[in-house]
Amino acid sequence: MFIITVIKLLLIALNIFPSRFTNRRIMFLIYMTNLVTHVMMDEPRFAQPIPNVTVAVGRDANLPCVVEHLGGYKVAWIHIDRQMILTIHRHVISRIPRYSITYTDNTWLLHVNQAHQDDRGYYMCQVNTNPMISQVGYLQVVVPPNILDIESTPSSVAVRENQNINMTCRADGFPTPKIIWRREDGEEIAVEKKKKVLVYDGDVLPLTKVSRNEMGAYLCIATNGVPPSVSKRIILDVEFSPMIWVPNQLVGAPAGTDVTIDCHTEAHPKAIIYWVYNSVMVLPSKKYKTDYTENSYRAHMKLTIRNLQYGDFGNYRCISKNSLGETEGSIRVYEIPLPSTPSKQVTHTTVESRESNIIPSLRNDTTKLQQTDVYGMKNDLFTGSGSSLAGSGSSSAASSSSSSSMQTSLLPGGASGNSLSALSGGGAGGGSGSKGSLAIGKSMFYTERPPNTNAAAGLLHRLSWLSAGLILLLAAL
Repeated sequence: MFIITVIKLLLIALNIFPSRFTNRRIMFLIYMTNLVTHVMMDEPRFAQPIPNVTVAVGRDANLPCVVEHLGGYKVAWIHIDRQMILTIHRHVISRIPRYSITYTDNTWLLHVNQAHQDDRGYYMCQVNTNPMISQVGYLQVVVPPNILDIESTPSSVAVRENQNINMTCRADGFPTPKIIWRREDGEEIAVEKKKKVLVYDGDVLPLTKVSRNEMGAYLCIATNGVPPSVSKRIILDVEFSPMIWVPNQLVGAPAGTDVTIDCHTEAHPKAIIYWVYNSVMVLPSKKYKTDYTENSYRAHMKLTIRNLQYGDFGNYRCISKNSLGETEGSIRVYEIPLPSTPSKQVTHTTVESRESNIIPSLRNDTTKLQQTDVYGMKNDLFTGSGSSLAGSGSSSAASSSSSSSMQTSLLPGGASGNSLSALSGGGAGGGSGSKGSLAIGKSMFYTERPPNTNAAAGLLHRLSWLSAGLILLLAAL
């Protein structure tokens, strides 16, 4: 009856796994067979299978073996891969001190302290029945990735511009690590010049016709699912001779002012940069201020010239020099006129108020001077010919009346004496001895007497009155 039951269970198992048999399925069949056998015969049996355990290298691992109805039988642990007996019952047989055994509640627990990679493999828990019964579990020891520097590209590598280079990164670990590349600055990686990617997979990163833009730090990152991931930083230096870019080659500034000129340069290895004027290197001083800003292989150089003088105008050269070559840029500083500064509004207001007060006074003085000169000329004329005029009083009176009429008509403005007085403000005085002023534009110039133009005008008036007097004299005769 017992044999028939066992055969039925085996047939059921074969129906469950009809396709193919693996180690796990065979062990399951053995376990089922032993279970049924010991249940029916009331002998030692395994209450549960040994679980597969995964542990990182250097960590502790425990493998349980639960046996029921052990009775007087003994339990042993065996490392199948090493073909080594580790423990028998409560005794440790192996000379490896990292193995130990404990027993609690039908559970025989094998301890593996600080697991090594050699501890990886199948472990068998065996009971010395007749026939022997056993079950197997697997201990997986995983190893986090480790980059092999000796097989990888050094931490710093240099290449000439437009040449090719392959950067290599090797790593070990269990499972086998995966290698990816990325740039530290987050820029894309140019692969074969036609394809740009943020992340490149593979142990070897090929770069063709490297340009200066590809200079920088590259990260090789190894991962295998076991923390922590590791990375290596490789700095790629792209070497090239210096080049200079001058934003403004002509710079104009007035004398007495400050001016700043600048140059941009690119070079690697790092270049020596400086300024030259009149074949002499420019050094920082009270006259010159130099400023240099560097970013990777780029540099920005500035030169400030304080208080420009005649000797400061000319050509300034910015020079960049490294082990691969030398180059320079030229900037010409020339003088431009100082822009005129407009007069302040308050000055304009002051000058205009002066003009409004001065110009009428000038006109009054000139008019009075002309009037005085006319009457004086008239008196001189008629005094010189007094005998003729005394004989004919009516004619003299008529001449005097005509002279007065002629004088009035020839005075400026064609007005009478009253009109002339109104022009002078209705007051007397202000004779030829008073000071005069002349307004030119917005500037004021003061003189001791009225300007010569007014004197010339007075002379013309004298001549005109002389002519008029002669005409009247001839008319009277």
